[in-house]
Amino acid sequence: MAVGMIEGLTEVGQKPLEYKYKFTIGTLVTDHAQYLDCVASFGRAGFGLDDCQFIYIDNSKFNSHSAYSGLNHILNHSEGEYVILCHQDVLLDFDKRVALEKCLDELSAIDPNWAIAGNAGGVSSGELAIRVSDPHGDDQKTHSFPQAVSSVDENFIVLKSDARLAFSADLSGFHLYGADLCVLADVQGYRSYVIDFHLRHLSAGNKSPSFFENEEAFANKYGRAFSSRWIQTTCTLVRLTGNPIGVLLQGSISQLTLALLRRKSKLLKMVQSTAPIWLGKHIGPWGR
Repeated sequence: MAVGMIEGLTEVGQKPLEYKYKFTIGTLVTDHAQYLDCVASFGRAGFGLDDCQFIYIDNSKFNSHSAYSGLNHILNHSEGEYVILCHQDVLLDFDKRVALEKCLDELSAIDPNWAIAGNAGGVSSGELAIRVSDPHGDDQKTHSFPQAVSSVDENFIVLKSDARLAFSADLSGFHLYGADLCVLADVQGYRSYVIDFHLRHLSAGNKSPSFFENEEAFANKYGRAFSSRWIQTTCTLVRLTGNPIGVLLQGSISQLTLALLRRKSKLLKMVQSTAPIWLGKHIGPWGR
């Protein structure tokens, strides 16, 4: 019987995922009135309830979730092709849904491996890409977009659901989770961008004492995660390092291993060709 004829077994092959909604909009909420203003602005911009899912975490009475755990919870409940994670004080006063969809289509044409798009982020040391109106200034536009970045600001983040990204389980708090997501995306082979989508963010941001605690935890986590190490698999030993000397060392080890395996193979063939038949039977399985 062919496998495809057995009930309960489904072959998916190249079949694309089907999503219930075009967009999921997820938010951590501490102020209900401000959040409702945010939702209303999305509605005016063309994000209707017919094909958009609005879900939130209620932190208004106490912090039931940190940004990391709360937004992971939102991602687990999202059913949209794209997930927008935004602050409750974001207003779509300028660009509309059509503009966002155009940005995402253009980004997909330029780089099919994009996974994260935002309106602000870090390009390199001391260089930021920004497209937003906020207390720092109106209609800020620093680059030609889309601009590749290594981190995105958390006020507005668009995720491609097909990438199946998630925030770190061993970090908490309300800072640097955009950077965390971009680092994890990069490890998985995806890229992050700032796009030309203009909105209003009512907050200028602030560095409270908790920011520096989160920054230290972030640095410690990735310092450990990206430290040089040996990885022993069931079939090889791999050296992971960003140091060119370490890469050369890994190459030398691979060549040495290959040479030893070839020598072992030649030795076995020589022994098996000269050994008695009964001894060859014992050597044979070891040679395999």
